[in-house]
Amino acid sequence: MLTVLFLPIIIGLLNGKRFLIYQNLVTLGLLYVTFGGSNWKQGISIIVYVIWQVLLVYLYHRYRMQKNETNVFVGAVILAIAPLAIVKIFPFVTGHTSIIGFLGISYLTFKAVQMVMEIRDGIIKEYNPLMFLQFLLFFPTISSGPIDRYRRFEKDFVTPPDKEKYATLIGKGIMMIFLGCLYKFIIAHYIGQFAVPFTEQMALHTKGFSMSLLLYMYSYSFYLFFDFAGYSLFAVGTSYLLGIETPINFNKPFISQNLKDFWNRWHMSLSFWFRDYVFMRMVFMLMKKKVFKSRVTVSNVGYLTLFLLMGVWHGLTWYYIAYGLFHGVAMCINEAWLRFKKKHKKQLPSNFATKGLAIFITFNVVCFSFLIFSGIFDKMIH
Repeated sequence: MLTVLFLPIIIGLLNGKRFLIYQNLVTLGLLYVTFGGSNWKQGISIIVYVIWQVLLVYLYHRYRMQKNETNVFVGAVILAIAPLAIVKIFPFVTGHTSIIGFLGISYLTFKAVQMVMEIRDGIIKEYNPLMFLQFLLFFPTISSGPIDRYRRFEKDFVTPPDKEKYATLIGKGIMMIFLGCLYKFIIAHYIGQFAVPFTEQMALHTKGFSMSLLLYMYSYSFYLFFDFAGYSLFAVGTSYLLGIETPINFNKPFISQNLKDFWNRWHMSLSFWFRDYVFMRMVFMLMKKKVFKSRVTVSNVGYLTLFLLMGVWHGLTWYYIAYGLFHGVAMCINEAWLRFKKKHKKQLPSNFATKGLAIFITFNVVCFSFLIFSGIFDKMIH
């Protein structure tokens, strides 16, 4: 179906043209299929949400062209986050799902907040509501990312690739789509249908730390990777067919030699977003205001806050928060080890065996964090 729908777009791009009207009609059609029909509440929610964000960014841009008060900027960020915050907090308070939620609200919010912050920084000087709409509602990435950057997206959208480059993108895109289907619909499907529930039941039956729990930890971790990486490959591959080089989201994360390396490979667009728009800004603010004398303390506070926020973003349940805190503490330990390693570089061995050990330790630390994330300890308690 996608091949038929995208064929006119592909033909146009091969000739250096973007058939914008047709592409927008396809996007509207796919959005209707996703959010319309039986999901009409989601459809209304996304329409209201998009109007809210487009108007908010427009008003803040107009203000920013004249003034640059911090309070107004903070207010704009809070207003951009407000719909997502309501969706996350409402079920925790009432026990019911919020009526304003829809699939992909988190990723659209990341894009909107990014716009406000880059307008504040003076990086985005001109605001085109129609281009922002294209960026916000780019269909391949709307539900689960990857999270693109506005200026990079705008460049690809306004200037289609030449014929030779686009032919290469088509080849890469098709390969990614096939690989994504293999990951998500075959490997993740069978792990999720058989290995995960089987090992989960064994773990719940035995309770406590056991071999069954260990098997569940590994099966759930691999399921999480192949499911999400598969979707991300599919999204990036589809983006390539549309002439947009959406950044990849995963880069062999299970061969990471330390936790920092892992977060540079796992859900990269999200981790880089939090790094650039939360961690770096927080560290800069703490250092500027001299809240802490030690740079190490500033860095540790930044990591703890960052990963706690990431945990809360997943949901207001204790195991998501524990997952975030676990990674925050683990990152502080990881940074301390990297500093020690750098200081004693000549005394510490570095060879195939030590690298293999580093990969093994990192892999198991990550898998244990996913075990927390899975919520199985909550099931054991209850």
